[in-house]
Amino acid sequence: MILEITLTNFFSINEKITLDLQAANIQTKEARALADNTFAVRNERLLKTVAIYGANASGKSNIIKAVKAAVDMILDSHNYNEGDSFGFKPFKFGEKNTPSEFYIRFIIDGVEHEYSFSCTRDEIITESLYYYPKGRRALIFSRDERISGGKKEKYEFTNVIRRPMDVASNTSRKTLFISRASQMDREKAKEIYRWFNEQLVFSYRGKTSVAIDRFLGDNKDAVLRVLKAADSDIVEFTYKDGELTTFHRRNPALPFDFNTEESEGTKILFKIMLTVMDVVRNNKVMFLDEVETSLHTRLVEYLISLFHSSKSAQLVFTTHNTHLLDMTRFRKDQIFFVNKRDDGSSDLYSLFDYKDFREKMDLEKAYLQGRFDAVPYINEFENI
Repeated sequence: MILEITLTNFFSINEKITLDLQAANIQTKEARALADNTFAVRNERLLKTVAIYGANASGKSNIIKAVKAAVDMILDSHNYNEGDSFGFKPFKFGEKNTPSEFYIRFIIDGVEHEYSFSCTRDEIITESLYYYPKGRRALIFSRDERISGGKKEKYEFTNVIRRPMDVASNTSRKTLFISRASQMDREKAKEIYRWFNEQLVFSYRGKTSVAIDRFLGDNKDAVLRVLKAADSDIVEFTYKDGELTTFHRRNPALPFDFNTEESEGTKILFKIMLTVMDVVRNNKVMFLDEVETSLHTRLVEYLISLFHSSKSAQLVFTTHNTHLLDMTRFRKDQIFFVNKRDDGSSDLYSLFDYKDFREKMDLEKAYLQGRFDAVPYINEFENI
């Protein structure tokens, strides 16, 4: 689970922005009615969902894109060769050689961690990992390539990672230490690596036949509810020996081969369901850009409700769907806006920052009227 993410100098992001998933202390009647939108962990209350709104080209998609680029570096940097560049671009109009920075606070097995790195497109500059094993911040490692000298001068360690200098000696300026340490079988690094690899989901991924068999068997009723919410004609299905068979309302006794006789839309829907329900069931974190692209509005609403009814799964999504802007669905701290600054960079801020906005007000109307500076102003053209 994630507490917050901070990004600097990624794509259209120039100055530091923070996506905060920590629930604010809102004591209104409306917020209390949405108690299921948050969950408690340690001494924190976290948000289960965050919706990000903004005009076209405001850069809202770049927030998720930047997080994925940083996670890809954590998972893959041990494979980078000397001539490779990292998979992101810094802010185009920023100063040359200004580092990009990624910072994340997250919880693994009830223990809070802080991980960060800074880099150019070609090399790592700084990197650090802290945790709170007994409630106090403790160093695991830190790295600063700006310090003159050898590896001993550039790195600082405690005794959490076994023989850390062996790892540092095999870590180039192109590689994140956490990535190399995981590949060298250092247990704490492997724990962090697994969390980024298994707990953060950025797309609707496929599953093996064994996983599908187990999943559909355990979640059949839930899958049928999703199909109903999507206005699907499917009323029953079976899965045996790797073959999915569906049955439709028009003739419930007539079997349909899923792979050859179902529509592409239905196939996509099943793929989405398998991923989303895995995320919800296993309390993972999902990032979705333009959530309505593959999903009907009613299904988006149902998806959000799945996360709100989960134990501690989290969903961060961008959207244009203003009908979701409803204070009976979201708390003020769950709504974020992206606006383009004068220099072309993206700014991120929360509805919670607008202290004069009350939950009884019409949020959708206020947004469309430009009250939060995150919708385009469309000039009136004559004689079109």
